[in-house]
Amino acid sequence: MGAGNPWWANSVFYQAYPRSFADSNGDGVGDLDGVIARLDYLRGLGVDAIWLNPVTVSPMADHGYDVADPRDIDPLFGDLAALDRLVAAAHERGIKLTMDLVPNHTSAAHPWFVEALASAPGGSASLDEGEAKLGPPHRPGGSASLDEGEAKLGPPHRPGSRARARYFFRDGRGPAGERPPNNWVSVFGGPAWTRVTEPDGPGQWYLHLFDTSQPDLNWDNPEVLADFEQTLRFWLDRGVDGFRIDVSHGMAKPPGLPDMPVTDVELLAHRDDDPRFNQPGVHRIHRAIRAVFDDYPDAVSVGEVWVHDNALFAEYLRPDELHLAFNFRLLQADFDAAGIRDAIENSLAAVASVGGTPTWALENHDVQRSVTRYGGGAAGLARARAMALVLLALPGAVFVYNGQELGLPEVELPDGALQDPVWERSGHTKRGRDGCRVPVPWSGDAPPFGFSDNPDTWLPMPRDWAPLTVERQRGDAGSALTLYQQAIALRREHVGFGSRVEWLPAPADVVMFRCGGLVCALNAGDQPVARPEGQLILASAPAADGVLPANAAAWLI
Repeated sequence: MGAGNPWWANSVFYQAYPRSFADSNGDGVGDLDGVIARLDYLRGLGVDAIWLNPVTVSPMADHGYDVADPRDIDPLFGDLAALDRLVAAAHERGIKLTMDLVPNHTSAAHPWFVEALASAPGGSASLDEGEAKLGPPHRPGGSASLDEGEAKLGPPHRPGSRARARYFFRDGRGPAGERPPNNWVSVFGGPAWTRVTEPDGPGQWYLHLFDTSQPDLNWDNPEVLADFEQTLRFWLDRGVDGFRIDVSHGMAKPPGLPDMPVTDVELLAHRDDDPRFNQPGVHRIHRAIRAVFDDYPDAVSVGEVWVHDNALFAEYLRPDELHLAFNFRLLQADFDAAGIRDAIENSLAAVASVGGTPTWALENHDVQRSVTRYGGGAAGLARARAMALVLLALPGAVFVYNGQELGLPEVELPDGALQDPVWERSGHTKRGRDGCRVPVPWSGDAPPFGFSDNPDTWLPMPRDWAPLTVERQRGDAGSALTLYQQAIALRREHVGFGSRVEWLPAPADVVMFRCGGLVCALNAGDQPVARPEGQLILASAPAADGVLPANAAAWLI
C-alpha cells in the first residue's frame, strides 16, 4: 500500500460470522471471547481487518439482523466488556475491527416498535426538526413474538402516531382495508406487509421488506437519522474501525409506495427497476452518514449495495458517500473464463468513474459456498482454490468469509435443523442460507471439531469434516489454508495499491492479467494449457513442466 493511502484500500478483510467462528462458553454458539481466542490464527492467516456480523441485542429471528438495541451486545455473544477486549486484542495484533450495522429496519422487539404498536394510528405524523434527538433505546423485556399475518398490541398506551411515523404504517386497500397497501413482497418470501390488531378490530399494516419481525424504518423521519448517528458514534468512540452497512441501497422508499412491476423475485436477486430499493433519496441518507464518518477519518464504511448498473452503483462511492461498496459480480460469475473476465472488468468500471476502490468477494453469509457453487467435490474444490488466487491478485479490498480459507463446502442440513427465516416464509420451498453458516472446524476427528465443548452446536457439523480442520490443514503444504496464507503474504509484496488490471493475451478458456508486479493465469477449461512465461511463485495445483492444469491458477513474476 502506498504512503498516504487509507488502510482499507488494499486490505484483506476476514468476515467472522460470530455464531459459527468459535465458542468460548460451551453453549454451542460462537461468541466474542471465541473470536479473541482465535485472533492469533487470523494474524497467522495474514488478514488486515475483521468484519464481524451482528452481535448487538436481538431476539435472533434473523440471527442478529433484527436489532432490538443497536448500542449494546447481546448476551448470546458476551457483553460490552467483551467487545472492548476484542477491539484491544485485535489492535495489539495490528488487525482492525469493523462491525455490522442494520439501518433499514429494527426488530419488532425494539422499544420504538413496541411503542408504535401500542400507539393510536391517528394524529399528526409530522415531526419538528428540533424534536429529532432521542436517548439510547432501552433493552426490551423479552422478545416480541409476532404471528405471520398479525401483530398483537401491548398495553393501551396512546402517545399518538408519532411513534408509528418512525416506521411505515399504512391503511390497507379495499372497503375495510383488508388488503395490503401495495403488492410488495418480502425478500424472504410472502407479503411485505403485516396487519396489526387495534382495540376495535383489524387496523393498519406495517412494512417489512424482510421478516415480519423486521419492520422497516422511515428514513424521512429525522429521529431515525439522529438515532443512527448516536449508534455510529457510540461504537466509533469505543475504538471500532468502521462498519459494514446492511442493505445500503434500501433505506429510502419511493413516494407513495407504488406497486412493484414484478413480484416473482428471488432472494437477493434485486432488479434495478425494483421500487423497494435504490431510490434516489438513499444518497441523501449516505451523505448524512458520511458526515459522521468524517469526524473519524480512519474509519471505513462498507455498503451492501445490490445494484447492477455500473453508473448507479458508482453513485454510492462518490467522495461524500460510502468509502467502499460490495460489488457481487465476481461472486455471481460461473467458473467460465469469459464470465470471470467480464465480472472483473465490470467491477473495475463500476468504481472508475468516481475514483473509487474496488471490492472483491467469492463468499459471504448469504450465498452458497464457492466449492459447491463451482460444482462440488474435487472439481469444485480445485476451482475454488484457483479462484482464490484470482481474488487475491486483484487490486482493492478483498473479503474472505470464515471457513472459505479451509475450502468448506455447502452443507445439506436436515429440515429440522434449518433456522433461516427464508425456510418458513417460503413455505419450505427455499432452504435458505444455513448451509453456508455451519461452524468452523478447528481440530479433532469428530464434531464439534474444537469449535465448542458442546457437541450440540447451533447448526450440526458434518462428521466427515475431519480432513478440513485447521489443525489438519495447518501442517499440509498442499492444503487450502496454506494456499490462502501464502497468497495473502505474497499479495502484500506483489499486488500494488491502485494498480490497474492489464489483460494479457490468452487462449479462450484462460483468464490472464497483470496487476502490479504479478501475473495471474487461470485455466478455466478442462484441458491443460502451457503456463505463461515467468517465475512461478504460487499455484493452486501442481504446475510442473511448464503446464497449467485444468481448473487451476498460477502466479508468476
